[in-house]
Amino acid sequence: MLTLVFPTRMSAQSADTTAVKQDTIVKKDTLHAAIKTDTVAKRKQKRDWATWRPSSKRALWLSLVLPGAGQIYNRKYWKLPIVYGGFVGCAYAMRWNNMMYKDYSQAYMDIMDDDPNTQSYNQFLHLGNKVDESNKDYYQDLFRKRKDRYRKWRDMSFFCMVGVYLLSVVDAYVDASLSEFDISKDLSLRAAPSVLENSEEGKARNPFKSSAVGLQCSLNF
Repeated sequence: MLTLVFPTRMSAQSADTTAVKQDTIVKKDTLHAAIKTDTVAKRKQKRDWATWRPSSKRALWLSLVLPGAGQIYNRKYWKLPIVYGGFVGCAYAMRWNNMMYKDYSQAYMDIMDDDPNTQSYNQFLHLGNKVDESNKDYYQDLFRKRKDRYRKWRDMSFFCMVGVYLLSVVDAYVDASLSEFDISKDLSLRAAPSVLENSEEGKARNPFKSSAVGLQCSLNF
């Protein structure tokens, strides 16, 4: 009779392998759950706008790149109509003055030549008025002055636009910087009378005025 005996070592190895796999699965599930919990916690975490303070450097660079962006970053939205209103007003003034400058320049060139076909200056004359030899010098001087005036106003409009841009940048930077300045809620001004003593030199000059009554003020912030 032949008896076959198989060792149980293979069964033990299989059990160990199964245990290792289960342990790995449990660790993966735990790590995945931890990552998911951390992600949800970060999503739920919101910025506290009551304690948030803007960065002055970031506000400066945002204003340099895009006018008004610094005011948006500082959450001063009410300043946007002022900033963009200034830009729109300066742009309109520059465009209108440039148009008038070109018209008067053309009228001045037409009145200076002797070509009867170039009379664009007639659109600037009042009804019934004509240019002749008696008043030609007057209108030549008038058109020259108006041409130079509108050119000056056009250039001033451009510099005003640059000024609005620089003011928006400075405002964003200063506003962000002052947001870090903490002012105490106990802001008070105290005034009280006091006696001011003169120096030794003052007493020597006039011994009858050795002291004076004054008002002492103190500001708490």
